Amino acid sequence: MFLIRMKFLQLLSRKPGKLEMLFQIPFCQKQFPYLCLSTSTCLYSKKKKVNGYEQVDQEKYKNLVCSVTSYKTSAQTPETIFEEDNLLYGPPVKTEQKTPKNWVPLINPNKRIPLVNSHSNLPMKISLPRTKMPSVTRVLQQTMSPQQNFYLERWKQKMILELGKAGFDEYTKNLFLQGELFHAALESIFLSEETAAKEQGKDIISGYLSSVQHVLTDISEVKALESAVQHETLQYLGLVDCVAKYRGQLCVIDWKTSEKPKPSLKNTFDNPLQVAAYIGAINHDASYDFQVSCGLIVVAYKNGSPAHPHFMDPDLCTQYWNQWLLRLEEYMDRN
Repeated sequence: MFLIRMKFLQLLSRKPGKLEMLFQIPFCQKQFPYLCLSTSTCLYSKKKKVNGYEQVDQEKYKNLVCSVTSYKTSAQTPETIFEEDNLLYGPPVKTEQKTPKNWVPLINPNKRIPLVNSHSNLPMKISLPRTKMPSVTRVLQQTMSPQQNFYLERWKQKMILELGKAGFDEYTKNLFLQGELFHAALESIFLSEETAAKEQGKDIISGYLSSVQHVLTDISEVKALESAVQHETLQYLGLVDCVAKYRGQLCVIDWKTSEKPKPSLKNTFDNPLQVAAYIGAINHDASYDFQVSCGLIVVAYKNGSPAHPHFMDPDLCTQYWNQWLLRLEEYMDRN
């Protein structure tokens, strides 16, 4: 009994351990009146506020946020504007592709091609007749889409702000003059002639001529130069720049001048429709004893950098021919 009492006194005199202190809260309440222990942290943590943005599908709108926060007016192009519209309003609704009401084939099945060429070795050059028929250029200009009109008008207003009205008129006048001199110089090259007009404008168009040198080496057997064409069934006409073989394929060739690079066919806007319209006119014009199924758009640059030749194979020409027929129908309906 004495030993048991001594052991009890030793236990009372010993300092309690950490584990034992956890169970001595009633005895220590006077010394530590504010002590409160818990196995849960929620008692002392602040209530977390619910953020509404966390419930939004952030991955879905990530591209939209980046587009808005990185917006720069100076970097806007038609492509970036369309991309932003797709992000804001979704992709455009695809509609059924229209088909021309009065469909005429690009290649004339009734045209007979003579076995022997009846014309001389000189390229054909037919003058434009005086007629009420609309030209290809006029049809395309009067049936441009609202988007094309918007961008064209915006570019025009921008140029007027920079150059003034008189300066802009002078700028467009010089562009037309350069185009005329460039076409005249190419005609002289194909005819192996040295004309006074070419010498007078040589300095103005020297860059354009340097630009197309690598393309000229692939052109042979020129059949027509600056020659009028007329579609006898659809009743429209135009003036084709050149008909010749490009790398062995007979093509309608359209020469274009530009101060900005146009590395792809889509950068040439309505030019493929223009070429397709000329091809169809040649194939249905009795003045020409041959048919064409390919096209070539050559974009020459003023600074002399290598021109971009855009070749149009028969399938591509047929696609643009159908688009041209729709534009022609639209023009005829308006007039």
